[in-house]
Amino acid sequence: MSNFNAKIEITAGKNTKSIFRSVETDNKFYDENPTKMSFSLDKKITILIEAQEISHLRANLNSTLRLVQASNDSIESVKI
Repeated sequence: MSNFNAKIEITAGKNTKSIFRSVETDNKFYDENPTKMSFSLDKKITILIEAQEISHLRANLNSTLRLVQASNDSIESVKI
């Protein structure tokens, strides 16, 4: 069976580092994840996802993107 992979690059201005910490922390506590994920932070967040099945890749992409959006929305909602 083929491997499937995706690369996500995210920039969110001054929120980038906070979003990175949120997404990276969430992944650390998900031991049964059927995908392999790696995170890096430079001036942008880079997320690499590998999976044996395309459905696992799609599900992980959806979850990760929703988490990024929720993190950014939370940060924006508490600004004064």
